[in-house]
Amino acid sequence: MSDGRTGDGGTGDAGAADTRTNADAADHDADHPDASADWPVPLAGVTESVVATLGPNDRWNLAALGLHEPEGGDGGSTPGDGGASVRARTWGRTRTRRNFAARGGGVVQFVADPRDFVDAAVTVREESDPVVDSADAWVRVSARRGDAGERGGTEWVDWRLTPAESAVVGGGVRTINRGFGAVIEATVAASRLDVPAYDTAHLLDRLAYFERVVDRCGGAREREAFARLSAATGWRERDERRE
Repeated sequence: MSDGRTGDGGTGDAGAADTRTNADAADHDADHPDASADWPVPLAGVTESVVATLGPNDRWNLAALGLHEPEGGDGGSTPGDGGASVRARTWGRTRTRRNFAARGGGVVQFVADPRDFVDAAVTVREESDPVVDSADAWVRVSARRGDAGERGGTEWVDWRLTPAESAVVGGGVRTINRGFGAVIEATVAASRLDVPAYDTAHLLDRLAYFERVVDRCGGAREREAFARLSAATGWRERDERRE
């Protein structure tokens, strides 16, 4: 996934603000009396999530959303950190942007089922309930508009998401971080550098790409891991020699 985008496939700018908010999700609170107002998992780098936002048709739109770790931290937030706000960025005039502006928030959830993530990222999926069955945890958040701009002809808006209520609904909460995935893929590419069956130039290009993903989306541990890989394999020096 990308570095903090939504993938709800929708269009349409925000209209007039609705008097209701994401408090419509409060029905879930009664089912989880031990719910807190903290993030239920550590957030480092960019953690990929699925966000549900209530649309004008009173159905919950699901979209992929990258959560950037709190600024000024030591490499990531931790549960019980007082509900620190995180940054998320929407690209284009999506349903998520419209609904954040109109409702003032939504429900962030951490899912580990790749099918739900694909549906949220590249299709229009609307549900009567904000939390999908595969969610390990959910967080009801308020969304405050921050900086905005344009890149490559596409408008973007940053949102500050602050937890209002959260609960763990599974035995453990699994998170998705592109930086972690890039480290794993990089180890595969690096292990094939001296294998005649694989094209060295292609592998070096892949390693350079994975390094960019780790720098952009990884946390402190992912960046340290990639530095170890680079030192152990010397791939960067080999890449420089071919230029």
